[in-house]
Amino acid sequence: MRWYNRVPPHFYFVASAIFHYLGPSFAVLLFAKVSVDGVAWLRIASAGLVFLLWRKPWAAFKKSTPRARYLILALGVTFALMNYSFYYAISILPLGTVAGIEFLGPVLLVMIGTKTLRNLAALALTVTGVWLLTDVRIEGEPEGFIWAFANAFCFVVYIIIAHLIADIDTSTRPVDLLGAAMLIATIVITPLGFYGALPAFTDSWLLLAGIGVGLSSSVIPYVLDQLAMAKLSRATYSLFVALLPATAVTIGVLVLKQIPKMIEIMAVVSIVCGVLISKDKA
Repeated sequence: MRWYNRVPPHFYFVASAIFHYLGPSFAVLLFAKVSVDGVAWLRIASAGLVFLLWRKPWAAFKKSTPRARYLILALGVTFALMNYSFYYAISILPLGTVAGIEFLGPVLLVMIGTKTLRNLAALALTVTGVWLLTDVRIEGEPEGFIWAFANAFCFVVYIIIAHLIADIDTSTRPVDLLGAAMLIATIVITPLGFYGALPAFTDSWLLLAGIGVGLSSSVIPYVLDQLAMAKLSRATYSLFVALLPATAVTIGVLVLKQIPKMIEIMAVVSIVCGVLISKDKA
């Protein structure tokens, strides 16, 4: 048994949750110098380059079954649209609010997979926490909420497709298929964001920062997600997504100096309690 198979899947998810919003918090700081779509392009393109140098994604794509290829193409398109809408959302709304909305889609997957009263209680706690954390006021900045809900929809699609890829019975490792999907995403997002990323090519520090965002946002968390998904059911994984809003608030405090209010602290406690009591036997 390989060493990474001996690591509990929950550890992979927690680490993924941290990096999931650590990269975007750095991206917020880049918006002053690079356009939103340019930052989105830098994130995906740098991640695609890392996978290209680290793995052999095109070889994995060629060796895959027709079903796997369709899933890779779908995942690549989803990556591009999800990241594009996410960055436009956090350019308008607070990171914690976007994270809360991002959870509202996956919670539907939990409701479908829930089979015990214990999970129903966990679901009630996590939904309550997300509701308190989000504090949605659509009349404030509707454009931001449109992007946030678009991102939430893409995130649901990502969870479904990524689980299907993780369950594929093939000699090709899921991380190689993930790399192929990231290259597809780079192709899809290039006409949308390459022009906006041009200022970074004249400033080495901006370029390095953009690459850092790609590594911490799209390489590390997605690889950790695949390792977690290989051992967690879709319902359990979706419920653990409840950690993301709490993580976003924590990262906001440490990186963006966004001090939470008491109601936000209560929301985080509710979400964490829900995750701790969750249990799925599927």
